[in-house]
Amino acid sequence: MYKPLQIEPPRLQRLTASYLDQRDIRLSVLRLDEIHPLIFGNKWFKLKHNLLASQEQGFSRLLSFGGAFSNHLMAVAAAGQHCGLETIGVVRGDLVQPLNPVLQFAAERGMNLQGISRSQYRQKDNPEFHEALRSRWGECYLIPEGGSNALGVKGCREIASLVSWEPGARQRLLALACGTGATMAGVIQGFAANIAIRPEILGVSVLKAPGYLSRNVSRWLDAGDLTSEPSWRIDDDSHFGGYARSNPALERFMTVFSDTHGIPLEPVYTGKLFWRLDQDIRSGQIAPGTDVIALHTGGQIPVVGA
Repeated sequence: MYKPLQIEPPRLQRLTASYLDQRDIRLSVLRLDEIHPLIFGNKWFKLKHNLLASQEQGFSRLLSFGGAFSNHLMAVAAAGQHCGLETIGVVRGDLVQPLNPVLQFAAERGMNLQGISRSQYRQKDNPEFHEALRSRWGECYLIPEGGSNALGVKGCREIASLVSWEPGARQRLLALACGTGATMAGVIQGFAANIAIRPEILGVSVLKAPGYLSRNVSRWLDAGDLTSEPSWRIDDDSHFGGYARSNPALERFMTVFSDTHGIPLEPVYTGKLFWRLDQDIRSGQIAPGTDVIALHTGGQIPVVGA
């Protein structure tokens, strides 16, 4: 029996620090990481309409793709268990035993895991490869890697309605980490429908791929057929070497930030977002009087068995 997902309304956490006061900056965090114990952050929004579509089309099985440390596969596994749907996770690379905590979490929630080579994985968007997967697993509803399709973008539009701004702010900036651009495109579309408030939107790329996310976001926006859109840009210089890469400076920053504000960060997405904002605020890149809201899109691994 399909059970719809329910989430808690995210809280807006105001951060306090002397350097913010000195620069007349208000920095708050929309805690999307707290909306559900297992399916949190932007993953819930990306999956919502895909789950509804799978129900409407009569599927009882979901299939999706991800790396060995994919938060997306964790979310699909948890959502499938909650909604009474079978799940298959096609994993880039060999399945090494014992499974890492991410894949163990997915497996304990009933996800069937299939490891494939990196060369095969590059075919993940190929219809012929999809048919080969269906021949093994049966008819299934395919969700692309990261949940980044038109329905995922549609779900992310809702995030804009959850943002509340400080009255009288001279400027408004919304910031988020980006891996595919789907969440950012959805947020832009959401704000495009609000004529009264259109903040500047900053996406911090976690990839070492200059221009890639800007093209992706533009493609999603073109498909949305917007008549106008808020100002937006992608920062391509905060990736720390590429996806899931880190260094001691980032690790130190995350430790200090988390200890100071009680907000968990990880080096793949949220650590890079808050590091970029910290640098821009301290250097004066963000103008005095700006109301800054950062989206905390999750990224932490839930405790296995929770």
